[in-house]
Amino acid sequence: MKIATTLLKSASPYSQSRYVDLEEEPKKDKETHVDYEKRTWRRRLHTNEEGYVIIPPTALKNCICDAAKYLGKQIPGKGKSTYTKHFEAGVLVTEPLVLSIKADKVQPIKLFLPSTGIRGDGKRVTKFMPFIPSWEGIVTWTILDEIITESVFTEVLTEGGKFIGMGFFRPIRNGYYGRFTVESVEWQ
Repeated sequence: MKIATTLLKSASPYSQSRYVDLEEEPKKDKETHVDYEKRTWRRRLHTNEEGYVIIPPTALKNCICDAAKYLGKQIPGKGKSTYTKHFEAGVLVTEPLVLSIKADKVQPIKLFLPSTGIRGDGKRVTKFMPFIPSWEGIVTWTILDEIITESVFTEVLTEGGKFIGMGFFRPIRNGYYGRFTVESVEWQ
């Protein structure tokens, strides 16, 4: 088992799109869709108990797993086998990346998006999404699978920051938000 402590820094803006349940946050009487959006957009943010915006461990883990799959890097001496399943089963992130911004300080960006969230759907509506121009923070990764070397881990994470990203409108989903650079990696 290896522990990697990484410093990640944004290379593009970041946004989140957590689901807002109409049962938990119902529309008020005679409230328009736009008024509802203006009132509830901050609920799309993931936050901790102190009100700081966090990047959930799942988003971090999905980024590196998607990057391993995207790269299709083969394991030396294992034929055509790739690292994908080793990253999926053998890498853990147990704590969120806590950003230095509180939810009440985040500003929205007004967008005209598909009402269903499916690109090319046709019907579009105005939505307000959280917009974080820049961020940085420390993430601790636990690498349980010994096949994942330090250099392979660093390469996959670096490429994940370039080509996969995190959050709403990330590169793997034809966007450009959520890109990051790996500023440092320390091993224990």
